[in-house]
Amino acid sequence: MRRLTRSLWAQVLAGMVLGAAVGAARPALGVALQPLGDGFIRLVRMLIAPIIFTTVVTGIAKVGGQRKTGRVAWKAIVAFEALTTVALALGVVAGIAFGPGTGMNVDPKRVDVRAISGYTAAGKALTASEFILGIIPKDVVDAFAKDDVLQVIFFSLLFGIALAALRAAGTEVLAFVEDLSALLFRVMAIVMRAAPIGAFGAVAFTVGKFGPGALVGLGKLVAVFYLSCGVFVFVVLAAVLRWSGLGFTRFLRYIRQELLITLGTSSSESALPLLMEKMGRLGCSRPVVGLVVPLGYSFNLTGTAVYLTLATVFIAQATNTPIALAKGLAIFGVLLVTSKTAAAVTGGGFIALAATLTAVGNVPLAGLTLLVGIDRVMSEARALTNLVGNGVAAVAVSRWEGELDLSRARAVLADVAAVEAEEYAAGTIDPRAVVPSGAELAGAGGGDASHTGGRPA
Repeated sequence: MRRLTRSLWAQVLAGMVLGAAVGAARPALGVALQPLGDGFIRLVRMLIAPIIFTTVVTGIAKVGGQRKTGRVAWKAIVAFEALTTVALALGVVAGIAFGPGTGMNVDPKRVDVRAISGYTAAGKALTASEFILGIIPKDVVDAFAKDDVLQVIFFSLLFGIALAALRAAGTEVLAFVEDLSALLFRVMAIVMRAAPIGAFGAVAFTVGKFGPGALVGLGKLVAVFYLSCGVFVFVVLAAVLRWSGLGFTRFLRYIRQELLITLGTSSSESALPLLMEKMGRLGCSRPVVGLVVPLGYSFNLTGTAVYLTLATVFIAQATNTPIALAKGLAIFGVLLVTSKTAAAVTGGGFIALAATLTAVGNVPLAGLTLLVGIDRVMSEARALTNLVGNGVAAVAVSRWEGELDLSRARAVLADVAAVEAEEYAAGTIDPRAVVPSGAELAGAGGGDASHTGGRPA
């Protein structure tokens, strides 16, 4: 019982239950507690850019620079594209099979679009060319100031490759980056102690604003979306993990702390540093984790992909807009691009959907107003699916690269309680699970040895 009360996931769960109770009993108070949830997300986000930088740089320098980094990045992109394509297709199939918008007969000309003006304005800026150019920061400080994950990754890749090329001359810089990474993860351990408070405030706000029904979904579209995400997670992602040699149920139990934090805050980004730590502790190659997980938060948003196609089909059905085969293929092609522009935080999927409808020009943009009231509820499933998808991708790419310590991973999943006790003793986050040690750095480029170090599970 004492171990349970000390567990962060149990504390987060308690915060969520208490938040739901406060939101249901005192809706006004629940809405007023929104800053608690928003504040926790800000605390996490302030550390994401520097953590990504130090982890990617250390990982690239460890494996020897450009050659292996390019191979891992290529495999990651292939895996991401395969998963998101399946997710997009699943959303289309679910929309056509269940027809959540059929019979609504909404006249887009009579819809008040003021509620979506902010999203449509942002969506118009997300063209393919601007997205590609947007990967390159106008300066390094701006990339970190805006917390732009892709720009930070781009600079980190260049920095890591250049540092690896220096070899012995870059030893002192590399040691500094490693120490900075360990310090940042220690700061993150302190921040994560506030996760129960953040989950309490976020859930209290959601229930207070939308009512207790917000926890179980609103309407047929929400039900179909949650079902679709469930199918993707428990069928598609489970199959990928089984291919990697691991059991899916045990994997979900292993990351339950991250799942609860994501559920409480409606943002998979709030669990990004913890997920990186967990995948490193599991036995995935640390350099692979340092590259794949942050990159996945821009290119592997599988929950958002399901949402985009299902929502597009829903709006077309609700407004009685026919979609011919050629137009449907065009929409699917646009979604392959715009699904990569959605941030991993609440509202990103809505902006990407606005960008898609703007680009295709056939489905009425005014139909977005139908989704405003329930977007927050749907963001829960989006964020959870995104989180699990990125965790599975890290395992799969590590296995594909031949750098998954399978015996360690199976041992860790078989005794999750022991791992949680170790995490608590280490202060929630142990930087040694992700950041290579000085001895390991001395043997940079050593292949499979990159993931066999660290403490036993």
